[in-house]
Amino acid sequence: TQSRSSAASDVYKRQPDEVSGELENDPTGNTYSWQQGYLSGAQYKLVNLVNYYVGETVTRLIKTSLTPGGASVLLYVTLFGTIGVLMPFTSREDVDFFDHLQMHVKQNNPPLCGRDHLAFRSFYFPVKNVIDGDLCEQFSELPYDTQRRIASELERTPAEVHKKLEEMRNSCL
Repeated sequence: TQSRSSAASDVYKRQPDEVSGELENDPTGNTYSWQQGYLSGAQYKLVNLVNYYVGETVTRLIKTSLTPGGASVLLYVTLFGTIGVLMPFTSREDVDFFDHLQMHVKQNNPPLCGRDHLAFRSFYFPVKNVIDGDLCEQFSELPYDTQRRIASELERTPAEVHKKLEEMRNSCL
């Protein structure tokens, strides 16, 4: 069975596989009546996969591909004109690399106003299963000595880290 996913503003949720499978056999949802007690009486329950606070009011959210034959991404537009993309990683190696890069940049580049970056991205709900590309992009703004130290902790050179950031940026364009 295949899960059905939905996205709404800052929330991305998925139905559990057992619910999706049974819904294919009974699209009316009558199987899950309140009398059965399944899922606390709710006909449809969603599993929260991702939490991420964009920082603005999202006015449009669509699943699209930015290039013909490219990977699907979630493209969002905000009230103040920000255009952003939520895109999946293709390998566990990339997840580990960018997660560690995000951690090092967060430690070495404190915010100007003193507000913790994690507290900002977790404004309504704790951030979950998202790597902040905006934060990773701040790597290039760090002093070269700091870039070299972070890159050595990632077992790379600063040029390789810049190349990896550029590859990720270009993969959705």
